Amino acid sequence: MMYVAEAWRVLMANRARSLLTITGLIIGVGAVVAILVLGKSMGGAVDAALGGFSDNSFIIYPNPTQKDVAMAAIRLKDLAAVKDTVPGIMDAQPLGFHSDLVRVGFEQVRYEISPDGPIRFNTTPLLYGRDFTSYDVTDHAHVCIISNAAYQRLFPNGGDPTGQNLYAGAQRYVVIGVMQPPHHGFINATFSGDITIPWTTYVDTYVRGSTVFAGRFIADNPASIPSLEVAVMNELRSLRGANTLEYETFDKTQITQGINGVFNAMTLVVALIGAVSLIVAGIGVMNIMLVSVAERTREIGVRKAIGARAGQILAQFFVESLLLCGSGCAIGLVIGLTIGQVVNQVAIVKVTGSIAPLPWLTAVVVAAAFALVAALLFGTYPAYRASRLDPIEALRYE
Repeated sequence: MMYVAEAWRVLMANRARSLLTITGLIIGVGAVVAILVLGKSMGGAVDAALGGFSDNSFIIYPNPTQKDVAMAAIRLKDLAAVKDTVPGIMDAQPLGFHSDLVRVGFEQVRYEISPDGPIRFNTTPLLYGRDFTSYDVTDHAHVCIISNAAYQRLFPNGGDPTGQNLYAGAQRYVVIGVMQPPHHGFINATFSGDITIPWTTYVDTYVRGSTVFAGRFIADNPASIPSLEVAVMNELRSLRGANTLEYETFDKTQITQGINGVFNAMTLVVALIGAVSLIVAGIGVMNIMLVSVAERTREIGVRKAIGARAGQILAQFFVESLLLCGSGCAIGLVIGLTIGQVVNQVAIVKVTGSIAPLPWLTAVVVAAAFALVAALLFGTYPAYRASRLDPIEALRYE
């Protein structure tokens, strides 16, 4: 503690010099922490904005640019075969959208109709009502869940609309659920139409022929989705007897990994810039510490003459360099976190509609690591040089 108080007194006696010395550390640590915070925040916020896409679902559809698109088309019986033969697939159902005129009373609007099942593709919580049940699917029930936007338009008087009738085209459906409002952001992914009906009812009403646009598959374990995607594509090729057919996949992990990859690359670039800034700032710290040793040569000689050991002199100057580096990194940490928080509150929330928690612990660890590395690399030599001064020569120094 005595060394810290002494080091702080010396630094405060030369405030301007100390501040200029740590400017590089402030810039480097601030930049790295800011981009780290933004990367983690954007990735977490986008993940929250994609919350409507269930974690254990994935989509497979034929590659539209391949030669044999018609042969690669997914048929309803293919979905049943995949469910029966591929271990780990809980359900397989068609995916599609159909535009139809939806009417409630005198309100009439054209909306997208989409299929779903007991494990909903769109996992946005319900404001009113219930989810589909397995009985709704097996009974081909004429029931529906509507989006919050459709609810506000079709039921302008508000209140719980469950149990009321809704007409889509010539078909009558009973409203059993209303979704909560989505996040208010540019990224507003719901992954379903405004009117969702059981997928068996959708097939009866809107599927013409035996092929569907794509298949939606539900895995019993989200971690197994990559291997299940491969297994399902291989099964589809096997059903056709053609190993050259091409299929594309889509799942929530692909989106979040892509976004995280971009920010990880940005973090790496800024980290390299921060490393250069650290080296430059470290050289400045070493230079100032050598100047400090030169200025206090006589003081060092007096301390040694009255019994101070070399280890005590070494500790005194090392603590001074550590405090100098720590101050710069602490200021950079505060600036980086502030920039990240401001951008988070002002920009990211407008893009994704949600704010992810700041990675405080990671940011503090990064700043502490910078401070320790800078002190060890650039503060050790001046401290060692001070500890090795000959007391007789030091006392003669003017």
